[in-house]
Amino acid sequence: MVGETEIFRAEHVSNMANKTLNVALIGQKFMGRAHSNAYLKAPRFFDLPVDPVMHTIVARDLSSLKTFAKRWGWAKATDDWRSAVNDPEISLVDVTTPNNKHRDFVLAALAAGKHVACEKPLAATLEDARIMRDAAKKAKKSKTFVWYNYRRVPAVATAYKLAQEGRIGRIYHVRGFYLQGWASSPDIPLIWRFDKEQAGSGSLGDLGAHVIDMARFLSGDEFAEVTGAISETFVKERTIPTGAGGAGIASGAKSSGKMGKVTVDDAIIAIGRMKKGAVFSLEATRFATGRENKIGVEINGDKGSIFFDFEDLNNLYYYDFTAPKMVAGWTKIQASVPGTHPYQHAYWPSAHPLGYEHAFVNQAADMMRVLGGETPEVPIPDFSDAYETQRVLEAVELAAKERRGVKLSEIK
Repeated sequence: MVGETEIFRAEHVSNMANKTLNVALIGQKFMGRAHSNAYLKAPRFFDLPVDPVMHTIVARDLSSLKTFAKRWGWAKATDDWRSAVNDPEISLVDVTTPNNKHRDFVLAALAAGKHVACEKPLAATLEDARIMRDAAKKAKKSKTFVWYNYRRVPAVATAYKLAQEGRIGRIYHVRGFYLQGWASSPDIPLIWRFDKEQAGSGSLGDLGAHVIDMARFLSGDEFAEVTGAISETFVKERTIPTGAGGAGIASGAKSSGKMGKVTVDDAIIAIGRMKKGAVFSLEATRFATGRENKIGVEINGDKGSIFFDFEDLNNLYYYDFTAPKMVAGWTKIQASVPGTHPYQHAYWPSAHPLGYEHAFVNQAADMMRVLGGETPEVPIPDFSDAYETQRVLEAVELAAKERRGVKLSEIK
């Protein structure tokens, strides 16, 4: 049954001294929480040209959604996404659903003249991503954003600044990895992340997409060719869950006892070349037992190197190859100095660490900057940018499936 509940009036959500922009968020699980927190906190920490107003939250289960809305501060809760997307009071629609649902929500929002934010990867398939990109190009008044939030970890944004200043020089190597271990237990049920129809791919799209985006972002280069790739599904079948589960990656999903086929990769490894001549390696897996959320990148150049590991997220490691040998060595940069490292001016004194959620807060702040006519702290991916990452995902999947090299020129 379609329904709507007004939790409290939207006027109470924002500082009305500032310009405001009403947001509709679709989805209330893991990313629904992360995005809600971002909209809640961004105007508290940042001075923005426009403040987000948490106007409407949308999900299928209205009863649990009412509790979610009250907890996080959404003014209205509804299970009717079409009415929310077409509401004239809404300016920004944010989509956090499983990947195969992105296209319908996004196309409807663009057709209604809304600005649109979408979780990564852009879509479950290259075709859907292309349709979304093209629709965004035609919607001249609509701004689009994709939540590649690791760009906005201050240490990663600092690495970007160093690369832009030429401190790495000509790049030789780009090594990216995203290692998790939660799926290594065969007792984890067959949640949507193991279903190709819903997810598009497994660790490749879920984890590898972040690494590919980070590699493109930091190197300032594009992928030219995937010369080889291998994918593996270690657990071929899992028990079918009885419900959608909780707010974590697989938390709360209970087994029905019936078995279903896993149709995505559990792990992927790829190698290839960038357009400017660097070679890259990419690894993404959910079966790295002992690794919880280890995403990182190392870039080596003729002037220096950078290394980042999210399990040490407040620090960036930098090697200056131009320094005298007597003092040469890796420098640990604690990227927490207000006024020096990106985003830190809005938070705490030096050496007071940030966490996972702050990258989302930083992205919400940058989206409001863009929508208010200002420049984001570091570049923020729109649909056209995110489509380039989607092309690389497709090339890696094709290289692994057909056991051959795949040039990006093949992937339109």
